[in-house]
Amino acid sequence: MKLKTLPMCLLACTLGMSFAAGANAEEKKSIVTVVKVTGISWFTRMEEGVKAFAQANPDINASQTGPGRADAAQQLKIVQDLVAKNVSALAIVPFDPPTLEPILARAKSRGIKIVTHEADNLKNTDYDLEAFRNNEYGADLNERLAKCMSNKGDWAVLVGSLGSRSQVQWAQGGIDNAKAKYPELNLVTTMQETNNDGEKAYQVAQQLLRKYPNLTGFQGSSSLDVIGIGRAVEEAGKAGKICVFGTGLPGEAGPYMEKDAITGIAFWDPKDAGIAMNNVAKMLLEGKTIENGTNLGVPGYEKVTVEKGPGKGMIIRGAGWVRVDKTNYKQYNF
Repeated sequence: MKLKTLPMCLLACTLGMSFAAGANAEEKKSIVTVVKVTGISWFTRMEEGVKAFAQANPDINASQTGPGRADAAQQLKIVQDLVAKNVSALAIVPFDPPTLEPILARAKSRGIKIVTHEADNLKNTDYDLEAFRNNEYGADLNERLAKCMSNKGDWAVLVGSLGSRSQVQWAQGGIDNAKAKYPELNLVTTMQETNNDGEKAYQVAQQLLRKYPNLTGFQGSSSLDVIGIGRAVEEAGKAGKICVFGTGLPGEAGPYMEKDAITGIAFWDPKDAGIAMNNVAKMLLEGKTIENGTNLGVPGYEKVTVEKGPGKGMIIRGAGWVRVDKTNYKQYNF
């Protein structure tokens, strides 16, 4: 009898182990980071952060994706597909935040945790992560621009997208700072949109230089704005004669800063932002909340502040940004 019952026991034990393994596989959480556009240095750097998070948290499937070009409809489709797959959490850098509101509402109704970045106007998010107060960041860029321009002259502002909440806030912070403190700074036109595209930024800068020959200052918002502006300034033979400041990455902007075609940049490390977003998502999946003073485990987010957002979600703010020019950009390896 024992010889006959042994195979049945082995079968039952094997099946039990298989069911347990299957249950464990199903219980493994997934966090997907969705960026504005893939293939540009800013979000390639962010993906380094997502990969670092994944390596530190092998019990979570963490990955990054995004559209091949900066397009709200393409990003929406990706998010819709991920919601249909019922991922555990989404970490999103929205191209146009209002476009995502309906699908994020659906995601939340399904229990999917939502963390966003550069979107403090979103209602359907659990937490929006900001590296700083956006108007203050834009005002600081403008302070540097005004000093370079001796507090007077014609200037222009570029944004990657008029739908990108944070970029518009940076630009408006600069405009408001100039209006309040530098009456001789003349903004020649409204915010100029570049579609988060370096070639488009180059074309816009060219057009502005032709239309406003006395232009002596640019403030950019997208990380590709300063690259396009710098290229246009260099080709126009005006390097060192036109002041150019904006968000950027040292590796991309460095060559133009060496030629004085870009005067200076500011940034926060996208890698750290990627890690911080995923750490927030993990905390949500563990049933935790983020409060004033919470340490998200990366520089700039060691002691965050938390405030009420426009919906039921909250806004997390880090502290500080990095100022860079040609004297110190080589300190950064990205």
